Amino acid sequence: MSRATRRAPSPVATTSLESGLVVAAYGRHCLVESADGQRRICHPRGKKNEVVVGDRVRWQPSGDEGSIEQVEPRRNLFYRQDEVRTKSFAANLDRVLVLVAADPEFSESQLARALVAAEAAGIDVVIGLNKRDLETAFARAWNRLAPYRAMGCEVLPLQLRAPGDESGLPALNERLHGHTTLVLGPSGAGKSTLVNRLVPHARAETGEISRALNSGKHTTTSTTWYWTDGERHTALIDSPGFQEFGLHHIDAMDLARLMPDLHQHLGACRFHNCTHRHEPGCAVIPHVQTDPAAALPATGISASRYRIYGELFDELAAKRSY
Repeated sequence: MSRATRRAPSPVATTSLESGLVVAAYGRHCLVESADGQRRICHPRGKKNEVVVGDRVRWQPSGDEGSIEQVEPRRNLFYRQDEVRTKSFAANLDRVLVLVAADPEFSESQLARALVAAEAAGIDVVIGLNKRDLETAFARAWNRLAPYRAMGCEVLPLQLRAPGDESGLPALNERLHGHTTLVLGPSGAGKSTLVNRLVPHARAETGEISRALNSGKHTTTSTTWYWTDGERHTALIDSPGFQEFGLHHIDAMDLARLMPDLHQHLGACRFHNCTHRHEPGCAVIPHVQTDPAAALPATGISASRYRIYGELFDELAAKRSY
């Protein structure tokens, strides 16, 4: 069954249930927001917690708290999976903002993995490159992102560290307006800084959520939903930093389809089961860049992206069956 499918209906009569939005989760507790903006602690029914931030749920009051009886059908679910566990970030997203920084140097492999997961879930992606003030490091990082711009991915230059510096924020706000966006990226990229720039009350709200859920932590240890406007039309979802991003829910033979620069050349290979690694008559390999000093054409595949494809293909082909 797809992870984005709805849970089995609870025996509780649906007429007695209230609708709500999951805005934070920690262990076996979550915070559910009602249509009037009120929030309360709720506990998912059943042994396994299948509720994630962004879920629309039906819940039943129980004193000052509540129990989640149903999860409404999801439009999508953004998650990662390795050999040991599955980590769900959020559901019902309009886009993912992958935030990386000029310094420390970001991992292109982790960036590519996040983009593959978003493509598999049918979610739009914007890349934000932070620390524009570090001119030399920023220029180097901007150049590394050239293949992503060439394949149609929007990359926004940002400077989030200095209060009062609006570099890149108007363009970013335009992309975020009216949408639900998950902010994703490695530790140190500036995710929390971004949230605090766009949501002035975020620190206080995080503290309130931590106390409500008894997490005892004020850093981003779980995914949290923030409204950026009083009308509750635009939402940012802050997520914990990560060091690994497993893609074990992706089949190796589907990988090229989920990488736009490779995808554009599919369908013309000599063999229907071409892995695009070594087969004669492959329609992908001739477009791989061989001269790193040359400009990458719109139909080109950078050497670094093709290397990452090969590494991911080997990893996914060797994964254990679940």
